[in-house]
Amino acid sequence: MLQAGDPAPDFTVPDQNGNRVTLSELRGRKVVLFFYPKADTPGCTREACGFRDRYAEFEATGAVLLGISPDTSADQQAFATKYGLPMRLLADTDHAVAEQYGAWGEKNNYGRKYMGILRSTFIIDEEGKIAHVFPKVKPDGHAEEVLALLQR
Repeated sequence: MLQAGDPAPDFTVPDQNGNRVTLSELRGRKVVLFFYPKADTPGCTREACGFRDRYAEFEATGAVLLGISPDTSADQQAFATKYGLPMRLLADTDHAVAEQYGAWGEKNNYGRKYMGILRSTFIIDEEGKIAHVFPKVKPDGHAEEVLALLQR
């Protein structure tokens, strides 16, 4: 997994509307990039809704909030619509971005091992460097944790 001080790997992926999002085009602004395993599942919904509920506060910090998972743009759109999610949700269908950030790895669920998203969040500074990493994120209360750091 990337560490604070590392350059944030650039990427271009579609959002929930099929529009391309390129990280380097957001230089000059802080970016909060949160990786979640699957749209419209209980933990991911709690996490995304936590960001939704504090969205105005995130905007007030000047940060761009981006959620990203291996779901398709259509799945991201359905998720955003169902829960009124205002942030852009990115479709990393081949998990290439997750791999670059170290957010793809072995998981263990009830003794079954498989590869998947390691729920994590990265704050990327205005120059495109990793400013902070939140590994092993717990969905509940995570938005508040990230916001507190941005508001310092």
